[in-house]
Amino acid sequence: MSSIHQEKLLEVQGLQTYFFTDEGTSKAVDGIDFTVYRGETLGLVGESGCGKSMTSLSIMQLLNRPGKTVGGRILFKNEDLLTKSEEQMRRIRGKEISMIFQEPMTSLNPVYTVGEQVAEVFRLHENLGRKEAWAKAVELLRVVGIPSPEERSRQEPFQLSGGMRQRVMIAMAMACQPDLLIADEPTTALDVTVQSQILDLMKELQQRMGMSIILITHDLGVVAETCDRVAVLYAGQIVEYAYADSIFEHPKHPYTQGLLQSLPSIDQDQDELQAIPGTVPSPYDLPTGCRFAPRCAYRKEICSSQKPELLTTDHGEQVRCWMYSAEWQNTDATCKHNISPLGRSALA
Repeated sequence: MSSIHQEKLLEVQGLQTYFFTDEGTSKAVDGIDFTVYRGETLGLVGESGCGKSMTSLSIMQLLNRPGKTVGGRILFKNEDLLTKSEEQMRRIRGKEISMIFQEPMTSLNPVYTVGEQVAEVFRLHENLGRKEAWAKAVELLRVVGIPSPEERSRQEPFQLSGGMRQRVMIAMAMACQPDLLIADEPTTALDVTVQSQILDLMKELQQRMGMSIILITHDLGVVAETCDRVAVLYAGQIVEYAYADSIFEHPKHPYTQGLLQSLPSIDQDQDELQAIPGTVPSPYDLPTGCRFAPRCAYRKEICSSQKPELLTTDHGEQVRCWMYSAEWQNTDATCKHNISPLGRSALA
């Protein structure tokens, strides 16, 4: 684990992002709290539909209608981003906070060369002239490992491989040396070798620039390799929040344990893998009590009737589960020790 400077860069407090539609109100993000410190990597983990990407779009203030942030605060360098105007956010995006989106082919403009698109970042945020911006763009493409950057800079996105397009996206995100990088599934659809190269590149640039990273992924193997701390999301809420080592060695929430049990490891037969039954509930129709209760093998009556709070353990970890509360009585079948620790090595 890399050393973490205990200076708060980003604090998300009680974030609520809802979608108001004819079907009803979708609680995509429903009361999320976390902190990102300078120089650290925080992983946001969970199945599709758990609110990971909506959390990142809320931070960047890039929500489309009918989505709206209806509650909470997003403190970046002690200033609430939710109070900023669109013009102020445009100055922050790309310069102080950058984002790598899931699919570079849809994020890059198909009719402009990749060099022009990287150079545009320098022109917008650094007020550089066209020639100087182009020179810096070519140099940055070299830094992120694109071969023959002078030649590649004159090509359009469709002429590049998926790995090279992702490197272009990283170059654009890194152009102004941001304090915070949000990477939304940055290795999706890439083969394992290219995925490893992209992750190594992000770690190298992080160490060189001292930036913080929010890594959004469903891949716990990626989390084990890159993250200092992890927030596990389920149905728009954080259900476990701890250091990455603790998540892998002593997972507390049944959902976290289910995610780990569904992963293959080097000392485990493929037949032993266990899928989590059921699916993530619709944000339009959430369970009354614990949102994971319908899928949980350890649920009791209280789980289906009352919402658990996010509790803090003696070691400073947080878990949203009735099992860790005073109300949980007369139980032999706790799931605290029903999973053998996987550790990072099993997922590497």
